[in-house]
Amino acid sequence: MPIKQIFLTAEGLKAMEEELELLKTVKRKEIAERIKIALGYGDLSENSEYDEAKNEQGQLEGRIAELEARLKNAVIIDDSELDSKTVKLGSRVRVLDVEFESEELYHIVGSTEADPLKQMISDESPVGRALIGHLVNDTVDVDTPDGIAKYVVLEIIK
Repeated sequence: MPIKQIFLTAEGLKAMEEELELLKTVKRKEIAERIKIALGYGDLSENSEYDEAKNEQGQLEGRIAELEARLKNAVIIDDSELDSKTVKLGSRVRVLDVEFESEELYHIVGSTEADPLKQMISDESPVGRALIGHLVNDTVDVDTPDGIAKYVVLEIIK
């Protein structure tokens, strides 16, 4: 089974590395200290503090493993390959939503970085997938659960 590449912007890579470092250096120590304190309470069979700390430790180790795997398979989006002619992974795209007559600015990113509240949409999302490869002034049809949405590409920002 091929390993899935994780596409990240330089900012996304930095944020992921910082989170991993925080989890390994600070959070691990905090949980280890909580486990140590909880062990001092005696009988583990009725020690909810110990159980909670061990569960949190398991979740933390799972997140660390997940981040390490993502970083191992990370491919950094090369800004030098971006241009203002064609929408690509890493592009910022100003579009007009034809139905609502409103403009939106989207940053097309890999799925791990997507955050719709920050207008960062995945290249795997319906809108992101539809915009990839288009040029300024193209009208793009996006298949959504509510039907076809039409967008006009107004600007592609490197």
